[in-house]
Amino acid sequence: MLYRRAFLSSLGLVLHAFPAEEVADFRGTTINGRKFTRSSLKGTPVLIQFWATWCGVCRRDQPAVDQLAEEYGDRLTILAVSVNESERVVRKYLANSPRKGQIVLSSTTNLPAIFGANAFPHYVLLDSESRLKADVEGGIGERGLRRLLTRVGL
Repeated sequence: MLYRRAFLSSLGLVLHAFPAEEVADFRGTTINGRKFTRSSLKGTPVLIQFWATWCGVCRRDQPAVDQLAEEYGDRLTILAVSVNESERVVRKYLANSPRKGQIVLSSTTNLPAIFGANAFPHYVLLDSESRLKADVEGGIGERGLRRLLTRVGL
């Protein structure tokens, strides 16, 4: 799938805007055993955060992601995909730093391959029809996350 990229600097970062195309089929399983697919998540916007336990910027953004999960509840699905880390490492981290949203290991999903997640944090926003609305690498904090969510009417 080819995307026409338009570079915006509204967040002080490189933000890629894409035409309204559905993303490739994806699937996965949360750390608690809940299975999901692109089609099962249709109907609500999806914010995907690629992160790592060692990532300081991810930790800085985490309160904002948790706030959005609390505030929007069932109106927004948040998938927090820990990339290239074992379940043991992630569970140990979560015991000390609980997170809201659905935690996913990269070994149980094809999302990192689809979106080329190799810098953290990395945010991907899909609308309720699984169309790509934003793809941002780097910490953007609460203000930046809220600006992204306006693209899906939140």
